[in-house]
Amino acid sequence: MPTITQVEKQPRRERVNVHLDGRYAFSLALLVAEEAGLRPGLELAEDQVEALKRRDDAHRAVDRALNFLSFRPRSESEVRRNLTKAGIGPEEVDRTLVRLREIGLLDDAAFARYWSDNRATFNPRGRRALAAELFQKGVPRATIDETLGDDRDETALAIAAGRKKLRALTGLDQRQFREKLSAYLARRGFDYEVVREAARVLWEEVAPGERIEDLND
Repeated sequence: MPTITQVEKQPRRERVNVHLDGRYAFSLALLVAEEAGLRPGLELAEDQVEALKRRDDAHRAVDRALNFLSFRPRSESEVRRNLTKAGIGPEEVDRTLVRLREIGLLDDAAFARYWSDNRATFNPRGRRALAAELFQKGVPRATIDETLGDDRDETALAIAAGRKKLRALTGLDQRQFREKLSAYLARRGFDYEVVREAARVLWEEVAPGERIEDLND
């Protein structure tokens, strides 16, 4: 039976190289090696080696997922793609996603709410654009529809988005103002009626006292 002759820590990494019978055999996460009690002189059967490698794959998958999630919340699809790109097998990816769901770190509904709230605060977009973003991130359509329900005040969001553009529209006449602002808001996914109302409100802010009816087509 092969015998461990050396357990060598890799430089600047939390991993070790395991040598069997004087030759490099495989590497493991340091934590996995410590939990298994690996040390020189210990004999390892082939099935034990395979079990250690599976534990290492699981550790690597969870560790990578947690690091990926540390920057911001993610959709389940985003995490799956990230793990797959790292070369982690589909079965281990599935097991990792189950673990993350069980401990509350993966929740597409919570992610969709986070994304919607974040956009509303820092970079307002219309329902259409926001739905496209969430769909691209792999959020199920039903979850998107539930998140972007009828309680969203699209007009208020369009006005907030438009205010960020007002400085660039300074000095334009009424028609130029409306055309440029409307195009800007439409590109951000706001519907025609919402854009029209936002343009009315914002024109009143830059030209107090001017008749709102002047914005009619």
